Amino acid sequence: MSEPANTPAPSLLRRHRAVMPSWMALNYAEPIEIVAGKGNRVTDAEGNGYLDFFTGILTNMIGYDVPEVREAVERQLATGIVHTSTAYLLRGQVELAEKIARLSRIPDAKVFFTTSGTEANEAALLLAAYARRTDQVLAMRQSYHGRSFAAVGVTGNRAWTNLSYSPLHVHFLHGADRHLPQFAGLSDEAYIDACVQDLRHVLATAAGADVAALIAEPIQGVGGFTMAPDGLFAAYKEVLDEHGILFISDEVQTGWGRTGQGFFGIENHGVVPDMMTFAKGLANGFTVGGVVARGELMDALHAVGLSTFGGNPISMAAGNATLDYVLDHDLQANAARQGETIIGGLRAAAGRLPVVRDVRGKGLMFAVELGDPATGEPSAQAATALMEAARERGLLVGKGGLYGNVVRMAPPLTLTDDEAAEGLNILIESLEAVNEAATS
Repeated sequence: MSEPANTPAPSLLRRHRAVMPSWMALNYAEPIEIVAGKGNRVTDAEGNGYLDFFTGILTNMIGYDVPEVREAVERQLATGIVHTSTAYLLRGQVELAEKIARLSRIPDAKVFFTTSGTEANEAALLLAAYARRTDQVLAMRQSYHGRSFAAVGVTGNRAWTNLSYSPLHVHFLHGADRHLPQFAGLSDEAYIDACVQDLRHVLATAAGADVAALIAEPIQGVGGFTMAPDGLFAAYKEVLDEHGILFISDEVQTGWGRTGQGFFGIENHGVVPDMMTFAKGLANGFTVGGVVARGELMDALHAVGLSTFGGNPISMAAGNATLDYVLDHDLQANAARQGETIIGGLRAAAGRLPVVRDVRGKGLMFAVELGDPATGEPSAQAATALMEAARERGLLVGKGGLYGNVVRMAPPLTLTDDEAAEGLNILIESLEAVNEAATS
């Protein structure tokens, strides 16, 4: 028998630990159960309300209980068809694929729907390996692409990698690691040049021209929203094109206008990739993922394929309604405006807070990197303290970074002026408290 929703969290926590994997992390020293949501706010089982700046790990992209999404799902439920599979024509799947193909700017694009970003990246890697007839892949240091075998293989972050072997032969590149001493003080132009020369050296020494693809996040999600300077991937693609190597942009966290500067994160680099993967926010909490790729790449596989739950009628209803809402309300512009307010405010405050090493981001995808004020070394303890301090003041945030010392945030794209100001004030107050504790 299930417990009432308002059952105290400790009871549920004990049950969770008894039956769930120990490696499945929970936020906060006293984990919370979220039981209700409205707009850009959620409520936990004990009645505490929070402004949500992490949105189910960037997934509740336009907030909670959005009428347009809820009504679209209810209309589909009313038909009695919750699932049929891709063995049948699915109107919602075709309609959503048409929109994504158009928005992608990829020539003659086709779309394959999956159920997660991990599965989407697996599909893209398969398409690339098949097209190029090689298992060699380029990926970025500090990256994260999912929890499955091949996705872990292209993940450049030891904290998220369980095995030293992979079905792929992977070579990792520079591009989001400007904190390293060899890159200190370089301009964007000089850093890009150094990275390109390293790519050429990797191809000449470790891999040669026999490489399937480069897979990269325009902004590294789990990596703590670290990012390459704009233009790096355009410079990389010039080299890739010389060898026929494909480029996969992992847009699982950067898609649908979140960065404010482009509808997809890769647009900031002025390049159109051969494939893009997506998931998370597209259906505003309903399960969806997928690949959009050049038609000849998508059609090339010779074996029969399907996705049992990809293109699910409920998810497609939610995805169409969510994407329409983002476009109809120009939420990309709102992301740019609200992000400018919050990032600018955090940077202004950071100058008087030694615990802050860096403030970075684009649009409504931003992060604060924490360090020990005495040594300057990364401080995971300070990041944990900031998460707790923000929660105590009514704000939910996330954590990441190669060293676990980054608090990362991605509020709903529907964030209002008042909510942006409220969240910024909570963050500054929380940072002041963490800074005082670290320097006292």
